[in-house]
Amino acid sequence: MDTRPETGGRPTPEAGDADGTAVPEAEGPAQGVAEVDGAAAPEAGGSPGRAAARRRPVRLRRTALALVLGLLLPVLAAETALRVNYAGDPADGTHTRNRDAIWLGHAWVDGRKTDADVTALAERLKGTGIRDLYVHSGPLEHDGTLPASDHPKAQWLIGAVHRELPGVRVQAWLGDELASEGPDGMRLERAATRTAVVDSARRVLAAGYEGVHFDLEPLHSGDRDYLALLDRLREVTRARHALLSVAAHQIDPLPAFHSFWGTVTGHPKWWSQAYFGQVARRVDQIAVMSYDTMQPLPSLYGGYVGQQTSLALEVTPESTDLLMGLPFFHEDRFGHRASAETVPAAVRGVRLGLSRTDADRARFGVALYVDFAATESDWTAYRNGWTPTKGAS
Repeated sequence: MDTRPETGGRPTPEAGDADGTAVPEAEGPAQGVAEVDGAAAPEAGGSPGRAAARRRPVRLRRTALALVLGLLLPVLAAETALRVNYAGDPADGTHTRNRDAIWLGHAWVDGRKTDADVTALAERLKGTGIRDLYVHSGPLEHDGTLPASDHPKAQWLIGAVHRELPGVRVQAWLGDELASEGPDGMRLERAATRTAVVDSARRVLAAGYEGVHFDLEPLHSGDRDYLALLDRLREVTRARHALLSVAAHQIDPLPAFHSFWGTVTGHPKWWSQAYFGQVARRVDQIAVMSYDTMQPLPSLYGGYVGQQTSLALEVTPESTDLLMGLPFFHEDRFGHRASAETVPAAVRGVRLGLSRTDADRARFGVALYVDFAATESDWTAYRNGWTPTKGAS
């Protein structure tokens, strides 16, 4: 979306030029061409093929210009709307509801972390609104199974967190690549695979986790097998009084945009707003991965996050926690520009979207991705912008 129109001159129509194409002024028509009723026609001895050849580049330039404008004008209009969406002041009270979360890396359950690390984490989280830890405890195998060797220190971590951070919940973050855009990956259309995923959820809950957080990608909008899986997982988590949460794709910024993008690139990326709502109604928490947005500037990124916040609020039931992702990582690659996708821009966008759509919503928060890539500046921006003990900016 950072494409900018090319500058260039279109031929200026001259007097007597019937089709709007420029012709030389000095001696009238070009050699070998005569004027007939105000239009260029071949003279005796002139070549019709030569005249047609001269007109062809003009038509090609016009066609190319039309195509460029047809692509750029909607993009520029959308980007302008995002910039406008970033304007204004957030409403008072649009701060943490003490329902925030953070994604934690695999080192917390594979033996690399110690009691001292948990103590340091507790100090880091003191005074914030973080209530849930999504701890990477997989990944799942493509057949849906989960080796116990993937999280050997899970019970140690859960006990240490309960000791150092009373009231904070530890959820098992499980995920895998889906075979939705290639030959390799998990196939949710297979009933045996879905059954294995459900069994894996039972196992992590039996190990002491207080919830299961799923991140399956790329997950296409409208996937009915995923909804069926969530229905079965919800039965398991409810029976154990545990949480079911998911990481969610972004919502179409323009109507049916996922269909257009999927046709062009083979990777739909976005979900329809209706499908997002279907997922949200089946879980206890839904965390929007509101980063990797292809935005080139902080103001456009913040406007985009504000739009995503509003779209998600409109279809997430009051009984479900809605969390908006904050980019606690710094990479420059396709789809993500670190200088644009900043925590201050994201927090401001979240607050603006909340202000305009449902400023008093209680079951709402932000989710920080990810602990091992975060900087002091990220934590400061989160505290200053979203946590009331430091004041709102």
